[in-house]
Amino acid sequence: MAEEEVKTLEDLGELTGQSVEDTPVETAPVYEQKLDAQGRAYATGKRKDAVARVWVKPGAGKIVVNGKDYVEYFARPVLQMILNQPINAAERADQFDINCTVRGGGLSGQAGAVRHGISKALTHYEPELRGVLKKGGFLTRDSRVVERKKYGKAKARRSFQFSKR
Repeated sequence: MAEEEVKTLEDLGELTGQSVEDTPVETAPVYEQKLDAQGRAYATGKRKDAVARVWVKPGAGKIVVNGKDYVEYFARPVLQMILNQPINAAERADQFDINCTVRGGGLSGQAGAVRHGISKALTHYEPELRGVLKKGGFLTRDSRVVERKKYGKAKARRSFQFSKR
């Protein structure tokens, strides 16, 4: 009983009873626009213990965080820059009004949460921006959180000072 030698994919398809053209080709998932009744895109962003709820709608580029202008709420320029990163990466400055409420954590965590929420909301409003924002790393949730304190330790890992006496 001599077996045939299979040399091409077409020959292999003949052995299984399928041709190469019949095999289903998986396409990339299609993302569609998700808007609420007022025409806004909503997303939740998280960082450390901070949680931000973000609404994006077309407008003049006004960013409001907890009822205040973002420059007033995040006084440090570094935090303002963090907020603007996804907007600048998507080249959508002065095209969207952004309204956020953020709770928990400190200012740094809150800025990261708002950035994450803005990125997600932009992809809900304009799914074509997903590639740009994903490449910049804005859609990934930074999962690092503070480690809990352990018993017998001063902090999570810090021991009390050792003395031989």
